[in-house]
Amino acid sequence: MSSSLQHHDDVSWRPEPGDVPTDHSVYRAPILRIRPSEHPRSRSTAVNVGLVIPMHGPAGIFGLSCIACSVLAGEEINAEGGLLGREVRLVPIDGAGNPEVVAGRVVELVRDGQVDAITGWHLSHVRRALAAHLHGEVPYVYSSLYEGGEHAPGVFMAGETPDQQIAPAMAWLAREMGVRRWAVVGDDYLWPRGSASAVRRFVGDFGLQLTDEIFVPLGQHNFDRVISRLRSGSAQGVLMLLVGQDAVHFNRAFAETDLDERLVRLSPLMDENMLLASGPEAGRQLYSAAGYFGALATEDALDLLGRYVRRFGPDAPVLNSMGESCYEALRLLATLVRQARSLDVRSMSHTAESPVGYHGPRGSVHLRDHHLMQRVYLARADGTVYDVVTQL
Repeated sequence: MSSSLQHHDDVSWRPEPGDVPTDHSVYRAPILRIRPSEHPRSRSTAVNVGLVIPMHGPAGIFGLSCIACSVLAGEEINAEGGLLGREVRLVPIDGAGNPEVVAGRVVELVRDGQVDAITGWHLSHVRRALAAHLHGEVPYVYSSLYEGGEHAPGVFMAGETPDQQIAPAMAWLAREMGVRRWAVVGDDYLWPRGSASAVRRFVGDFGLQLTDEIFVPLGQHNFDRVISRLRSGSAQGVLMLLVGQDAVHFNRAFAETDLDERLVRLSPLMDENMLLASGPEAGRQLYSAAGYFGALATEDALDLLGRYVRRFGPDAPVLNSMGESCYEALRLLATLVRQARSLDVRSMSHTAESPVGYHGPRGSVHLRDHHLMQRVYLARADGTVYDVVTQL
C-alpha cells in the first residue's frame, strides 16, 4: 500500500519524486470538494486522515514541507500494513484563514464520514476551534509546538511547549551569554500571548526579567515602530513569537539596523526556509530551539533525511521542524491506533494512560498527559543554515 492524497471529488493524487512543488509563491493546496459519503465511516476501505496545514498567509511558507513529510509518513505506515489493516489516505485541508471556517469544513468532513482522524501543523487558534467543534468525535493529533495547557478530549499533542523549549533555551543563553533582560515581540493571537504568559511564570526562577512585550497583528509587514521601541529599551535579547513570513519581515528590518550587535534573538519557530527568506545577513546572533532541525546530525535524524531525499529528490521542500512534526504526528497516531486496536477516541485515550511511545527521527519519545515528551535542541543561525549548539 502507498499513501495517497485525496481531493477534487475523491480523485487521489499519489506523489512521485518531483511531484511536490517547491515554489512557495505559486503553489496552493487544492480546494476540497468531496462528495458526501454514501457509507458510514466504519465501512470505509481506508483510514482517511484530515491533514490540516496552512497553504497561504504568514504560515503558508511551511505548507509544502508539511505535505511532503506527511506523504512520507503515510507511505511508511502503509508499507507496514496500514492501520487496522486499512490503507491510510491523506485528505488535505487548508488550515489558514478564519479558524471557525476551517473548523466548520473539518467537522463537515468528519460528520459526512469522509475523515476518520485529524492531524497536521496549523496555528493555535485553529487548533482551539477544531477541538471545540470536534468534541472528541475523532482522534486529533496536533503536530505543532504550542503555548501549553490543551486537554480537550481526543486531542494528542506532538509538539513542544514553552517549558520544554523556551525556558531551557533562555536559561542557557543567560548562563552562557549573560542574556538576562528580554523583550517579547509576537503576533497578536493565542500562541504568542499564551507563550508570553508562560514565560512570565518562569523568568523569575532563572533570574531573568521581561522588560517589554510587543504584539503586532498577524500578517504584519512593517516593523519600524517595533525596531524603534527595541532600540530605546534595555533588553539584551528578543524572544520572537512571530509566525512564518511575519518573522521574515522582522528579521529583514532587524538586519538593517545595528541592533544585532547588542541584541540576541531567540525563536521557537524559525526554520531554514525562514532563514533563507530573511537573507544571510539577518541571522547574526539568532537562535532557535526545537525538537528537530534539518541540520541535526543524530543517527535517527540523518536516517529520515536519507529517506526523504530518496523519496522526493534533492530539490524537494526543505526538511524542517514544522514538516517533520507532521511526520511525528502521523507516527504518533499510528502508534496509538495500533496499541488501542481501534480508532475510537475513548479506547485511544485509555491506551494513552499506559506507556505509549515509539522510536523515530526525534529519537525515543513517549506520551505523558497526552503530550509527546522529546529531546529539544538549541541551534544558532549561520547564514541561511543552522548549527546545532546543544541539547537542552
